[in-house]
Amino acid sequence: MDAFISYSHHDTSALERLHVHLAVLRRDGLIREWFDRDILAGDDLDGRIADRLESSSLFLLIITPDFLNSDYCVEREMARALERQKAGEARVIGIIVEPCDWQSTPLRAIKVLPRDGKPVAEWINANSAWLNVVQEIRRAIQEDRQVGSAAHARDAASASVSRPPASASRYRAKRDFDDIDRSEFRDRAFEEIKGYFKEASSELDSLDDFRARVVDISPTAFGCTIVNRALSRGTAHLTVHRQTNSRSGVGDIYWSFEENAASNTANGWLSIEHDEFELFLKAQSFGFGSDERRKMSWREAASLMWNDMLQRAGIAHD
Repeated sequence: MDAFISYSHHDTSALERLHVHLAVLRRDGLIREWFDRDILAGDDLDGRIADRLESSSLFLLIITPDFLNSDYCVEREMARALERQKAGEARVIGIIVEPCDWQSTPLRAIKVLPRDGKPVAEWINANSAWLNVVQEIRRAIQEDRQVGSAAHARDAASASVSRPPASASRYRAKRDFDDIDRSEFRDRAFEEIKGYFKEASSELDSLDDFRARVVDISPTAFGCTIVNRALSRGTAHLTVHRQTNSRSGVGDIYWSFEENAASNTANGWLSIEHDEFELFLKAQSFGFGSDERRKMSWREAASLMWNDMLQRAGIAHD
């Protein structure tokens, strides 16, 4: 899919990070991105951009204060992209990189990325934000391909049989999940949660008022400690275990608010469940409130656990 990247030249670092994170999509042949640095010396700048605005089927907008300050970005590139989306000719994805007043623009009518419109700059780990962006881009491209294939099949059928066209829809295959599927999902979720804690702890530890570290206790357990130096009782511990016995009454991944907690204790846990289409995590903990029992990815679960630790150490994260 040909993708037009619209950005302010003040945001070249964000453009480069997006380009890096799109590598797997490029390698899989799902995307061919284009931006104005691909224009050669001597080419008609406005003409090349105009051609791409009409030929691209995907528009990625890098949204920052500088983007919104650019009349060219907003009034020409974004405006034309949204016109083509309204006509059913293209898809527009806004990527909120820095806090800005994007809700007061036409972007408020479309779903933006990363998740919940939280700017990349406000994520604990920017790479996690970019990962969420490219995963959603992949999903959008695959959905558009499915719709395109269905439309092509309908066109071919209508050439020989006259009938009302079927409406486009997203296809999802129902499937069964066995013990190996659950085990592999549990193992990966545990490793990803541990990786999240290591990255978040490294970031927190780099700040003057705090200390944080993650230690591997065993192949199926890790521990995390956070110290708020500004608070006499600002220390929080967490021990996370991965379940090894599927018949145990404790969750698939469980944790205790103690240092080096035994494997038979838990203050909360994550259970692996599934619907007819996918595996997911559900949490049970007195501290999660309305987040309990909703479907979660490992990243959402890790974020809840990390934020709970921060609160226990007397640390707020805006």
